[in-house]
Amino acid sequence: MAGHSKFKNIMYRKGAQDKKRSTLFSKLSREITVAAKAGLPDPAMNARLRSAVIAARAQSMPNDNIKRAIDKASGSDSDNYEEIRYEGFGPGGVALIVETLTDNRNRTATNVRLGFSKNGGNLGAPNSVSHGFDRLGLISYPAKAGDAERVFEAALEAGAEDVESNEDGHSIWTGSDALHEVSKALEPVLGEPEGIKLAWRPQTHVEVGEADATLLMKLIDALEEDDDVQTVWGNYDVPDAVMEKLG
Repeated sequence: MAGHSKFKNIMYRKGAQDKKRSTLFSKLSREITVAAKAGLPDPAMNARLRSAVIAARAQSMPNDNIKRAIDKASGSDSDNYEEIRYEGFGPGGVALIVETLTDNRNRTATNVRLGFSKNGGNLGAPNSVSHGFDRLGLISYPAKAGDAERVFEAALEAGAEDVESNEDGHSIWTGSDALHEVSKALEPVLGEPEGIKLAWRPQTHVEVGEADATLLMKLIDALEEDDDVQTVWGNYDVPDAVMEKLG
C-alpha cells in the first residue's frame, strides 16, 4: 500500500471548476436518475444512488434538484439511458476510456468519434485500451479530511488497497466489490467523501510533453463538454512544470 504517492492525471480535472453549472448538474442528474431506476429510490438502500447523491452534494447541487432526479426514475416519461464505454488513443499514445450515459447511441458515437478525430486522437475498438487499466473502487476526500498519515491509517483499517495523497486531496482505492463497505467504514473517521465511484486505474503511465499535452487537454475538454459523457479516464502523466504552463 503506497501511502504518499502522488495521484496525478488519472481522471482529468476531477470536479473541474470551469464546467458550466447547468451542464454539470445535467450529468449529475442523469446519473442519479439511472441509479434510482436500477434499484430502490432510497440512497440508504441503493449504493449506486448514494454515490451519485454524494457526488451531487459535493458540487453544491440543490436538494430540490436531487429529489427531482430521483423522482424522475419512477415516472412513466423518464428517459431510458444506456451505459456505453468508448476507448481510444490521444496525442502521444495516451490511452483514454470514455464513460457515457445516453438515450441515443448513434448521436453519442458520432460525437465521441468527432471529439477524438478533431483533436489528434483516434477512437479505438471495444476493449482496445481497457486491458491496460484495472477496474477498482475510488473514494475521494478533500485535503481538509486529514493529513496523509491519518488518511492512510484510516484507509488501511477500513480495508482499502491503496491511498494516494497530494495537496489537492486523497484518493483511496479499493477492490470493486469492497467500495461501499470501505466507504461506510471511513465515514465515522473522515466524514462524508467527495466522491465514491468505480474507476479505471492505469497500470502504467505515459509522460506527455507540452505540445501533446496541449492537444490532449483540448481533446478531453471536447469530450467532457458533451452532455452524454460522464467521465474521461486516461493513463497520461503531465509533469507539473507543463501543467503550470497550460494553466
